[in-house]
Amino acid sequence: MTGPDVHKSHGSNVSPTPLHGGRLNAAVERYGIPREQWLDLSTGINPNGWPVPPLPAEVFNRLPEEDDGLQTAAVEYYGSRELLLVPGSQAAIQTLPALRFARSGPARVGVLYPAYAEHAFRWQQAGHEVSALSAEQIEARLEALDVLVLINPCNPSGMCFSPEQLRHWHARLARRGGWLLVDEAFIDATPELSLIVDPMPEGLIVLRSLGKFFGLAGIRVGAVSAHSDLLQLLSHKLGPWAISHPARYIARQALADREWQQRTRDSLQLQQARLKGLLAQYLSEPVITTALFGYVVTGQAVEIEHQCARAGILIRRFEQPAALRFGLPGNEVEWQRLEHLLSEIHQ
Repeated sequence: MTGPDVHKSHGSNVSPTPLHGGRLNAAVERYGIPREQWLDLSTGINPNGWPVPPLPAEVFNRLPEEDDGLQTAAVEYYGSRELLLVPGSQAAIQTLPALRFARSGPARVGVLYPAYAEHAFRWQQAGHEVSALSAEQIEARLEALDVLVLINPCNPSGMCFSPEQLRHWHARLARRGGWLLVDEAFIDATPELSLIVDPMPEGLIVLRSLGKFFGLAGIRVGAVSAHSDLLQLLSHKLGPWAISHPARYIARQALADREWQQRTRDSLQLQQARLKGLLAQYLSEPVITTALFGYVVTGQAVEIEHQCARAGILIRRFEQPAALRFGLPGNEVEWQRLEHLLSEIHQ
């Protein structure tokens, strides 16, 4: 699967901001089904996320404080002291390309394709030359790149790269001042595959998120692990109080809750197997899954998406290649609802 090369010179026009999953209000408007009747499987967010407790009133009337214990909890969870908490990994995705441009001008950037579209879009927007690469093209093209951007496991394709392969590519890039940027938003269910180490080597940047595994997308908390020099630049760019006090309060507790984390990893492993079996049975196409979503390449993507939507089930469709992504149902009733619809589609 090879995406087209996309080039942009600094100062030229860029394409519209990419669309994303979770656009439930638009589906409600288009299909005329009340919001409460929808089953939203479009985002890959854990539907049974960390249970947020009632928040004390004082977290809303004080500015955030960096010595509130969140940094300590994050360092212990991610395993490196070279860590910057950010207002969602999206903040880093938007900011890092500009930092690279300010340091060394326009770079030759390879971005895995298909993948989360914001990466390619933001590097283009910052004035870099971007090439969309399939996994099979990376090895041959690496020497012509200054920056390689990957998602591991990949959203939406579910493809996984081994830590050994990624470290090899990082070493080759770093020898000439290049960067390997790895978005690990979906890796929490398999933390042994993470590239985060202590200390972090130059040229390696890892993004993490509390939005997927923890199911806390709404609090907008993420983390960047990289060499301390780059983290200082990023912190300066984002400024003070980047993460709200309520978000910090929730994130600290979620990162420290090891019992919930292990229980959730065990549960997601079972749900992943169930989803893979379900999609393979009824769609008759090869299925790739991660702990939080399933991905199916199919020429019937448009038709299946509309059939699901007419039944009040929102999934995510991709065009190149034509494919569908299914998130996890949150309970047995939702699992049965999905299976019933897939059975109807299959028939």
